[in-house]
Formats: sequence, C-alpha cells, structure tokens
Amino acid sequence: MNNAIFRFAGLVPFLLLGCTDTEPSEADNPYDAFWSNLSSHCGQAYDGNLVSSDEVDAAFRDADMVMHVRECSDSEIRVPFHVREAGGEWDRSRTWVFTRTDKGLRLKHDHRHADGESDAVTMYGGDTSMGGTGRRHSFPVDRESIEMFQREGLDASVTNVWTVGVDPAGDPEARFSYRLQRKQAGGAPEDRDFRVEFDATKPVTPPPPPWGSTDAPSS
Repeated sequence: MNNAIFRFAGLVPFLLLGCTDTEPSEADNPYDAFWSNLSSHCGQAYDGNLVSSDEVDAAFRDADMVMHVRECSDSEIRVPFHVREAGGEWDRSRTWVFTRTDKGLRLKHDHRHADGESDAVTMYGGDTSMGGTGRRHSFPVDRESIEMFQREGLDASVTNVWTVGVDPAGDPEARFSYRLQRKQAGGAPEDRDFRVEFDATKPVTPPPPPWGSTDAPSS
C-alpha cells in the first residue's frame, strides 16, 4: 500500500506539468508576442504626431499623420505611414514592412513615388537585435542597407537604428511608436532622433492606399 502511494506521489509533478499552460510567455517568445500585438491592430488606422524635438524635423511638428495596419499575413505585415505637412498634399510614399525570419523579425521601408515607382532609396532596414520584448524591438541597419546608403551618398544613415513599440489592441493606453536614432558614439557624424507616436485606442477612418499599392489610384 505504501509503495503504491509513493509511486502515485512520484507521478504528481508530471501530471501537474501536463495540465499547465504550454503557451510560451512573452519573455520566452518576444518575437511571437510582438507579432501578435501588431496583428491585433490589423485593419485599423490611427492618428499620430511627432514627439521628438530635432530641428531637422520641424516640418513634421504640425503635420497630420496616420498609420494604417493595412495588410496582414502569417509572414508579413505592411503598415503605410501617411504624412501631410501643414497646408500640403498627403505624402503616401512610406510603408513599414515587417516580416518573420528564422531568427526573429525584420523591418524594411518601402518608399515609392506618386506614380508607384520605387524610390532610389527603398527597402532598407534591419533585423531585430537582442534585448527586445513583446512590445518593443530595435532593428539596427543591415549590410544591404549600408551598401545602398553609401552608394546614394547617405553616409550618416549607415549607423541607423529603428525602434518600434506596439501595445495590443484593447490596452487602455495602447500606443504605436516608431523611432529612428543614430548617435555619434556609434559612428554617426551627429546625433539624430526622430520619433512619432500614435494613439492606438482611437481608430480613425483608414486612409487611401499608399503609393505603389495594387489598388492605389493612378497619378
């Protein structure tokens, strides 16, 4: 009898393990958690504004801006970023493109002209670095982008680091943020800090398609 009780007691940890939640936590899978958070906004658009203070970005200070989590799949999420400077036309040239990789996440920038043609500087970005979370990841510039920047005479951009933050839909203080930084300490000729933030608690009417989209109106 005592042996039977002992054998049953030895099985308890394994039985309990089988009953626990096997879904990985945000800490264990920050890439999956980030992807899930971003995907939760699919189809929604949000107003934003500039929250950094570099003088070079003065034109953005009073600009209207909207981001739109427009296209989502298991492997790619496309987020157009629309900007209209005071009194001007909407610039729909920018789309942030997030993809899954074998090692984590990738951010690229799809830049188009109004006629849909790709800009000479396009599809630049980088892959996730260490230390990200389910709500925030940094993307240091990759080798392919560095070579393009050098070719186009944009040497300051070879030290770019982009950081994207996203809270899940339904969070009472949900925000989406996009930040570009480069620092003298990292080899840049001068510090650079561009950051925009969007209120993801208040969806707005989605904007027209970005330039270059298959359903974008012809110019």
